[in-house]
Amino acid sequence: MASDEPTVRIGDVSQSTFAIGSHARAESHHGAPAPRDEAAEELLNAVRELRADLSRVRPSDGTARLDEALAETEEEITRTGTAGAGRLQRLREVLTDTETVLTLFASAGAVAGLLGM
Repeated sequence: MASDEPTVRIGDVSQSTFAIGSHARAESHHGAPAPRDEAAEELLNAVRELRADLSRVRPSDGTARLDEALAETEEEITRTGTAGAGRLQRLREVLTDTETVLTLFASAGAVAGLLGM
């Protein structure tokens, strides 16, 4: 027996917001920054400040590694609201490796302090 009901097809719904029904309500949070606690916010600000300071020195392999680690940390905090233990450990290691360059920046001291170094 054939139905008079219309056929509904829904394709890929990733990154989509929709509601079905007469009283349905759809609310989208795509692209909204993840909530951060005060410590994560403080680290994020310090990471951004150190990245800005790094742009003022002659590039080297060490500063490139540090900038990459800082960029990854910034992205993770922005995306998830925090930086994982592995990410923080990598950042500590890179900071230690580039210590001679970092003595020039107070911002490096702020990041190191927030990492417990």
